Amino acid sequence: MVVAIDGPAASGKSSTAQWVAEKLGFRHVDSGSLYRGVTAARLRAGGSPDEWSEPSVLAVARQVSLRPTERGFIPLIHGEPADGEIRGGEVTREVSRVARMPGVREWVNSEVRRAAAGSDVVVDGRDIGTAVFPDAQLKIFLVADPWERAKRRLVQRLARRPTDAEVAEETERLVQRDARDSMQTVQARDAILIDTTYLTQADQVERIVALARGVGKRDR
Repeated sequence: MVVAIDGPAASGKSSTAQWVAEKLGFRHVDSGSLYRGVTAARLRAGGSPDEWSEPSVLAVARQVSLRPTERGFIPLIHGEPADGEIRGGEVTREVSRVARMPGVREWVNSEVRRAAAGSDVVVDGRDIGTAVFPDAQLKIFLVADPWERAKRRLVQRLARRPTDAEVAEETERLVQRDARDSMQTVQARDAILIDTTYLTQADQVERIVALARGVGKRDR
């Protein structure tokens, strides 16, 4: 079974998907870790991001892989764990540039399908319900108010309550990223829309888990 979770940046896709997978006993596949891994590998190679070409990004993609664990995958660069590096600020600033490259998206989608083969999975990222798993048994599209998404991201990053000024600045960055990512963040026609602005993460996880269990009973 495939549960596909899509949504804009900072909508809580990855953390929600991880929690849903844990509750269902599925494996979690974070497609964003591949985009971030390729971005980190390209940053290591040097040069101004404004001058990155698609061939130069694809050339370093072979350095990036996913190592399976009991319940998910660890992103690797040159065979070494790189989760801390790929979550850094520089990668966050440039990952949208990489995700817009059609060849990179095709490579990531192929790697995600390979990772998910033969397992019950919860997959989050971009194009999951439209291009990667168009036949997924359950498709979820998470949305939230940009201010709320910005606040959640800052709480996670800063480990404290952010000021209104900090939230306003982060909101502006998210709105700009939404505009850049609009072609890669499309809701599948058969996806269930969940607005999490006023939901706790526990509430949204329980809602998705209930939907997944309902689909599982229907398909048996």
